[in-house]
Amino acid sequence: MEKLWEDTSGVEEKIKYTFKDKKLLVLAFIHRSFYNENRELVPGHNERLEFLGDSVLGLMISDYLYKHLPTEAEGELSHLRAHLVEATSCVRYLHKLDLEPFVLLGRGEQVNVGKGRETILADLFEALIGAIYLDSDLETVTKFFWKHFEKDVKAMLKTPSRNWKAELQDYSQRKFQRPPHYVVQKEEGPDHNKVFYVVALLDGEEMGAGSGSTKKQAEQAAAEDALRKMEHG
Repeated sequence: MEKLWEDTSGVEEKIKYTFKDKKLLVLAFIHRSFYNENRELVPGHNERLEFLGDSVLGLMISDYLYKHLPTEAEGELSHLRAHLVEATSCVRYLHKLDLEPFVLLGRGEQVNVGKGRETILADLFEALIGAIYLDSDLETVTKFFWKHFEKDVKAMLKTPSRNWKAELQDYSQRKFQRPPHYVVQKEEGPDHNKVFYVVALLDGEEMGAGSGSTKKQAEQAAAEDALRKMEHG
């Protein structure tokens, strides 16, 4: 904790933004697991900032897509926005800023890898967006985001991810005259770090399975699994 307070200037140098309220900066880096083990030392954790930052990020991306893609339909804009704000994209943004070493984690989370760590880093990025927004205003946080990530966003828009759920729905409607059905088989982990396991059923038959930190991500993974099996089957 003391190290993060000492390193606030280092974080600010990496992000090219100086906080007026250093407490907001520090709070953005406190994961719930660290707070649970050090309640007497820290004022809270970053989940409320993450909640706010998620909405701010969605608004910034939506505004950009609306202005720069004037001929795209609402459904495609929604898909592109989902791609640009999903966990893997937020992790990409965070890695570009090289901020992972500063996150404060409990002992159990320090050894976490894979999906769990990806979720933590994505949440950290959203919390940072929320903290900058609260410390300044929407115009400032928007300038911060596009200064750092406009090239990344443009590159991601040139090679957008496939909308697996939409593709599977089209296939199922053509073949069976009804959409796929997604079933959550199980959930694992604490509320702040859930993993959902979902299967995709076509005409009552299980065709694919996937997991993700949200039900929508797990459904996309299950749809992708089903389509890839059919493409290679």
